[in-house]
Amino acid sequence: MKIGNVLSAKGLAFVMLFSLLVLAANQVNFSPILGGAANKSFTLFQFLGPVAGGFLGAGIGALSVLLAEVVSFAWLGTPINMLNIALLAPMLAATAYFALYSRGKFAGAAVSLLCMVAFIAHPIGQQAWIYSLYWLIPAIALALPEHLFLRSLGSTFTAHSIGSVVWLYAFPSTPAFWLALIPVVAFERFMFASGISIYYVAMNALFSRVEAIAKSGFVFVDRRYALAPASAKMR
Repeated sequence: MKIGNVLSAKGLAFVMLFSLLVLAANQVNFSPILGGAANKSFTLFQFLGPVAGGFLGAGIGALSVLLAEVVSFAWLGTPINMLNIALLAPMLAATAYFALYSRGKFAGAAVSLLCMVAFIAHPIGQQAWIYSLYWLIPAIALALPEHLFLRSLGSTFTAHSIGSVVWLYAFPSTPAFWLALIPVVAFERFMFASGISIYYVAMNALFSRVEAIAKSGFVFVDRRYALAPASAKMR
């Protein structure tokens, strides 16, 4: 995507729109983070964040997500420390994976595979290594025929891999803790992948109509999920 398109009035408007949508989603709690700090929850951000990469591309999509996360930090008064900065990374990686999936970029799977190595390298992780097998899913999703749910599943497990490794190294835990999470993660990530898929279809339908009027050519609309003709860049 050309930087000139991003800096245009319409381009900036779309980036701001996505950032505002993601920011709003980040304020709506979905489920508590088990084993986490008090009052920490997953939000609808887990559903909406990755799809920014599908419409805006890896770089600009991640930028819109980062902008929303930074504003959310400021809004909530989140302390600026290494842990909280590191926790920005999961959704940025998930956004990039979602953007690069249809192009067959194996680099998207490299993140989760490196997280497997980091998890098993930790003394606690070594004893719960089976937990990290979840992070083969992003690579498997790239190897299978293209499908929206697989794309969403690979994206949410990419975020999960980074978040888990950050948590492992930042907080004390036991092998039993990670092993007990295995069935919870299966249900949780199935729900997240389903939500990402639903949001992507719904927003394709929305942006196909918006682009038919705005004709910005800035947003990528997937023709398979566009329910109305659009002048957007189709793929």
